Amino acid sequence: MFLVGGILILFSVAVYALASLTLIAEIDESLEQIWVELQKVTRISPRGDVELITPNITFNQNVVVQVWRNGLLIGGSTNAGQINRPLDESSVQTAEAIYRDVYLEDLHVRVLSVPLLVSGRPFATFQIGTNMSVVDGTEKDLLRTLAVASIVAIAFAGVLSWIGTHRALRPLDAVTKTALQITTANDLSRRIPLVGPADDEVGQLVQSFNQTLGRLEELIDTQRRFVADVGHELRTPLTVIKGNVDLMRRIGADEEFFESIESEVDRLTRMVGDLMLLAQAESGKLPMARKMVDLDTVLLEVFRQMKVLAKDQIKLKIGDIDQVLVCGDRDRLKQVLVNLISNAIKYTPSGGEVVITLGKQGNQGRLIVTDNGPGIPPADLPHIFERFYRGEKSRIRSKDGKGFGLGLSIAYWIVKGHDGRIEVSSEVGQGTTFCVWLPLTEGECQDLPMMV
Repeated sequence: MFLVGGILILFSVAVYALASLTLIAEIDESLEQIWVELQKVTRISPRGDVELITPNITFNQNVVVQVWRNGLLIGGSTNAGQINRPLDESSVQTAEAIYRDVYLEDLHVRVLSVPLLVSGRPFATFQIGTNMSVVDGTEKDLLRTLAVASIVAIAFAGVLSWIGTHRALRPLDAVTKTALQITTANDLSRRIPLVGPADDEVGQLVQSFNQTLGRLEELIDTQRRFVADVGHELRTPLTVIKGNVDLMRRIGADEEFFESIESEVDRLTRMVGDLMLLAQAESGKLPMARKMVDLDTVLLEVFRQMKVLAKDQIKLKIGDIDQVLVCGDRDRLKQVLVNLISNAIKYTPSGGEVVITLGKQGNQGRLIVTDNGPGIPPADLPHIFERFYRGEKSRIRSKDGKGFGLGLSIAYWIVKGHDGRIEVSSEVGQGTTFCVWLPLTEGECQDLPMMV
């Protein structure tokens, strides 16, 4: 639009200047023609007066003729009687023909001042003027027309540019929207529709992006199948091992040896279960019930269970607690509470304190689990919800060795499946705080399964 506007402005200036020069040239030519006619009928009387041989010569009403000699008006046209001063004072004593624009009050006049020569010497000065109002009006109309035409042309160019740009960038807009939808829905099976020819730059981009999505989908599916296959394949041998341990205990083998084996088998069983749970959650196939859940009641149940885990080494207490009703899966939400509180207990040194609070803020319920353990370094915080991730440098594992680095990842996916969010803040040497936000229910929950 700026380019078209600049071109139109230059074109309009050129047209206006050319039209103005043409009109002025025509006026000058008409003034010169009048002077030629005047020379034919002009004579000098014996007394030295300027006389017209044909006194009835007529002029256009817009044309005024004056004759000046030695600063005195010695003749002129009949319509010049009311004008007692020169049409162009600066050219009264001119020795050559001069064209000049002058303004008599508000009247714009084009004046030709030309000397009357006698024996080759200036005898008097003729000033022939014509009213320029018609020319000025024409120039204004032309200027107005050019301005309106330029504005219309710029607007038309803008509309065409917008339409053309929209059509040209529409495939790129589809690429952007599809990419955002894929990111939001975590669905790599979607593809960007190809709009327009496939061999242009945008078409090649769309095809390359779709190929990348296909490759990513294949890699992610391979990873998920691996996790699912590992869980499926390990479940059977673990069950067999546990059964054999029970059998060997019956025949009187060393009890300490069997307890160690059984403990490790239990750990592997939990890990397999967690891996399968994560595989379902990440693939969007983790079923969860949708019922009314009294979160404060669930918290009290978990609190009693965790008191046993904390024993007398960790002070576990409940701060402020309020009734919080949410729609969701009671067992999954309980698992979130167990994972967060047990995680806080494991990484809190003996004599430390873990505080749990539950309340409402706006239309959301807020669960806070705070410990005064060693804290988490800032470099570890972005990875805290990843599978198998533990900040070993800053958080000391419990001696029972039961942590796999899966609990927080599981909690993250469960909370996300309930349209909530989980946040973490920590300061090294001061402790860590986990905050879970869940939307409050506004009425009865539909007893329908939902998928993470």
